[in-house]
Parts: sequence; structure tokens; C-alpha cells
Amino acid sequence: MRLFSCSNCTNVVHFENDGCVTCGARLAFRATSLDMVALDASGTHILDHGQTEPVPVNPCANAAMGGCNWLADDGDDSGFCVACRHNVTIPDLSVPENLHNWQRIELAKRGLFYSLLRFRLPLVSRTADPERGLGFEFLADDPAAPDGEAPVLTGHAEGLITLNIAEGSDAEREARRVALGEPFRTLLGHFRHEVAHYYWNVLVRDRGAFEEFRAVFGDERIDYSEALKRHYAEGPVPGWENTFISAYAASHPWEDFAETFAHYFHMVDALDTADAFGLRTSPDVEADVPAIELKRTFDSYTAGSAGALIRAWVPLTLAINSINRSMGQQDLYPFVLSEPVIAKLHYIHELIRS
Repeated sequence: MRLFSCSNCTNVVHFENDGCVTCGARLAFRATSLDMVALDASGTHILDHGQTEPVPVNPCANAAMGGCNWLADDGDDSGFCVACRHNVTIPDLSVPENLHNWQRIELAKRGLFYSLLRFRLPLVSRTADPERGLGFEFLADDPAAPDGEAPVLTGHAEGLITLNIAEGSDAEREARRVALGEPFRTLLGHFRHEVAHYYWNVLVRDRGAFEEFRAVFGDERIDYSEALKRHYAEGPVPGWENTFISAYAASHPWEDFAETFAHYFHMVDALDTADAFGLRTSPDVEADVPAIELKRTFDSYTAGSAGALIRAWVPLTLAINSINRSMGQQDLYPFVLSEPVIAKLHYIHELIRS
């Protein structure tokens, strides 16, 4: 995630900010130009470096309840920003816990959409395509449900992503992480994984690009339900870490794709953040840009090859893991990039660039 600046006073601000601590202006993220703009006291005009000439803008309709700091798109009648207009169902916000969890979930979802916009991936809402468009259902377990009734499960079905809003609670999410034996479980990670299933439909299935996919990930026609049952009953195949980015990725080619897709997003956005703060470990980008341009910052979102990303990524993860250990913490990055995983990352890179 890059750093931004307040359009009124040019102070450095962050993606999550809804106000400038220097000039006090209200801030909003403008998805069409991927920048932060300052609003006047009424919240309806942009302040351009102290200029008072009004330019009409509309904060997202979820600004108040959802804490959304994005602007609604010009010409969109929904009143929602490009991220919020994909919502299909939100929880009962009269329940304080639901409101808190939903706000945290929406923040993570905006992080997802930032990457989707940077990658220029196709975005079709559920309104535009009710059968296959991208949509989100944020649901809560029914406290009055009888014992034994299954809780809301996070998942994807033909573009509709369901997320249990209990995941917005750090304590609940950590309990589930431990129970499922996952080394890494975050809200943003959930979104990146589930949206990968949507983009498998859009970029692989709908294009009929099965041959290329199967050459890298295997045959997705293997019975999915049976594969997951076997995974949860018997655990991952021995030696999975030599071929897959995570144990869950070993359960089925679809999950392997989703885990690798999410991991590619992790890498690219973390490298973008590191570069924004000047944290570089001399990534080898000579193969991607002319020598005269090497003084430029390393834009991970437009890197010419997955190889350049990996050459930048590996030394950075070694550094941040070492910093964590020096603080008595576990590794921030508990993953190993084996050769088969690297080949899968190359495939994801080319698929997104296509």
C-alpha cells in the first residue's frame, strides 16, 4: 500500500485515514484516480491546496455507519463507492458487536479493492450480473439457533462471497486459526482467498483456459467435496510443503489456486508498502527496466515478471522475520517458496497481467 498526501496541505496520510491531523480537513479516497482528497466542512467539496473553488463530490453512503472513507463513483446512482456497491447483505447493525465487526471487515475489504483496482482486474457487481457478478454477504450466526445447527461458513459460490462477521473479532478469529491449525489467518487474507475463486471463474473458466491451468495446478475436475472431506479427516498429504504454499492448498486444485492467488496479492502489496517507506533490500530489477531508470522506485504492481517480485520479496521476508525474532516474536512470514510454488506464482502473475 502506497502512502498518500492530503490534497489541502500535502501532509502524508494513510489509506485508512478519514481526516488530516495537520490541517484538520476530512479526507476521502478517490478510486478513479487512486488518491486522497480533502473535503470542506460540509463534506461536499474538494479543497485543492487551499483553493476554495467547489468541485462536487459524494462520500460513500456507508461513510457514517460503515466508516467508509471512499467517494461514491461519479455517475453511479447507488450512492456507494466501488467497493461498497458489491455488498449484497450486511448484518443487523442495531447490534453493537455486529457494527464493530462489520466496520473492521469493510476496512479489510477496501484493502482488497485497492489491489483489484491497481491490477485493473474486471469488476462486475451483483446488480449488473445477478447470477455471476461479484457480491458479498456478511452474515452473523443466529444466537437463537438450536444446538447443532451449523454456523455461517466463509466461502464462495458463483461470485457470491459469504463471510461470518465473527471473523471481525480478533479473539474469535485467533481461536479459529488455532483450531484449524493455520499459521496465518487474517480478514484481508480471507478476502484475497475468496475473491480468487471468483477470478478463477472469470479468467480461467469463462475463457476456457483449462489446459494452461491444469498444467500448473492439476485437474480441477477431481471431486471437490470428497477432496475437502479427505483433507479435514486425514490432513494434508505428507510433504505438502515441498509443492504447495499452505497445507490447505494441497486439498484441491481450486484451493491451491486460491491460496497462491492470495499469496501473490500478499507479496505485491507488502512490497508496495515497503517501497513506500523506503524499505528496500536491493531487489534485482535490471531485467525489467532499462539501466537509466533504475533509480525509480520499485512498483510491484506493474513489475514485468514474477521473478523480479520474488527477487525483491525473499530478502525482505528474511529481514522482517529476523526483526520479529529479535523482538521475541514468531516469524511474520511463515512460508517457504519452493520451486513448484514459484512456478504457480509465475502463472498467477501472467494471468493477472492478461
